[in-house]
Amino acid sequence: MGSGKMDEVRATDFAKDEFKALPDLVKEELEKHRRLYLSDPAAAHMWDPIAIGTPGGPVTCLLLHHKGRKSGEWRNTALQYYRFNGDILIVASRGGTEEPPVWSLNLEANPECRIQVGANGSEATARVITGEERKPYWDFISTEQPAQAEYQARCQREIPIIALDLPEGVTL
Repeated sequence: MGSGKMDEVRATDFAKDEFKALPDLVKEELEKHRRLYLSDPAAAHMWDPIAIGTPGGPVTCLLLHHKGRKSGEWRNTALQYYRFNGDILIVASRGGTEEPPVWSLNLEANPECRIQVGANGSEATARVITGEERKPYWDFISTEQPAQAEYQARCQREIPIIALDLPEGVTL
């Protein structure tokens, strides 16, 4: 997908909670990236989100394995991640929709997960960063990926920042 469709979305002055769903073309590109991570994790680790209309160049991505809160089945999702203060972070923005991404709801219900960073993987435990601790993390993330600030402006919910805590002695 060229950046044109998401440029239209970006240019629209959405009222809070007006942006309800990701465009189908964005969903298709995200699914392609997830499938690439399953077949070639080294190639999928660096991904250019211009495919979904987000400028700025390639970003680091991981594959999150999470258990469905209703089904109990394992799911996986490719997500951009950040490293800050020794933490591996993911952001539950879902493009600024008012509804959070399903994977974040799954992590709320069951924080035990597995992450894959390129070819390397580990068990992890999800932890939402809240309160006073959140501000420097959000400042870092929104500087690193300015689209996140756009997403926050588009919705009423506070977009969760989730740290993925690795077992002691494990580094990725």
